[in-house]
Parts: sequence; structure tokens; C-alpha cells
Amino acid sequence: MIIKLNENDYPQIIECWEQSVRATHKFLKPEEITYYKPLVLKYGLPQCSEIWGFKENDQVIGFMGIRDDKIEMLFLSPLHLRQGLGTKLVNFALQQRHCRFVDVNEENQAAYKFYQHLGFTVLSRDETDDCGKPHPILHLQINTDNS
Repeated sequence: MIIKLNENDYPQIIECWEQSVRATHKFLKPEEITYYKPLVLKYGLPQCSEIWGFKENDQVIGFMGIRDDKIEMLFLSPLHLRQGLGTKLVNFALQQRHCRFVDVNEENQAAYKFYQHLGFTVLSRDETDDCGKPHPILHLQINTDNS
């Protein structure tokens, strides 16, 4: 069941984020993950107007941050990848929260293919991430054309 998370869940959320990034973002060096982690905690999570996720045994195993009509972040613990939880979170964002946009690291091809499979297409591309680091970002929009 998807539940709403809050600031009290931040320690578990950031732990889930780090585990997920270490497992899926092989293009990042360990020192880059160390660099991004406090930024996600201080800026990334608070900028989300809503955070939704899953808990198992009272532990966050996956989460999604939303702001306006955009999925700002979506991360799953490595043990819970490829089990349909990401699809459930995105479908919830599309159907219940009316999201239309998401950004993805171009170097994270598995995530890019995941969003493509769900109907997202590329709107634009930035050469660098929000911190100016050389990790290109793809800006995606859901494809609502059903023809």
C-alpha cells in the first residue's frame, strides 16, 4: 500500500536513497554520492510538496517525491527493484496526483527505459545536472497520445 511519508521519515528515506543510488547509479563515483546525499536531505526532500512510498516492517523500502505536476525523485531499495513498486508509484503519481513530468539521468539507462516503457518521451536535455556536474539530464513528459 502506498502511504504518505513526512519529515519524520527523512532518515529512512535518505538511507533508501543512498542504497538505491549505490546500486543503480554506477556512473557516479562514491565521492559524488557523498557529495549529493546532504543536498538531497537539505534541499531535494524539502522541495517536494508530497512524498509517497512503501514501508515493509516499518522501514521505508521505496519512495517518490512530487512537486506540482512533476515527479522529482523516485528510488527503491535494491532488494525491491523490478517488483512493480516503481510502476505502482508512477501510476499513482499520474492518476492520483496528475503528474506529467519527470527528469532522469541520461547515464541511468535502466531508469530511462523504465519511464519510456510507461509512456514518457524526451522533451529536452541538459548537459549537466542541477549542481553543474557532467551528468546529463533528460527532461521527460508523459505521452498522452493514445492513437
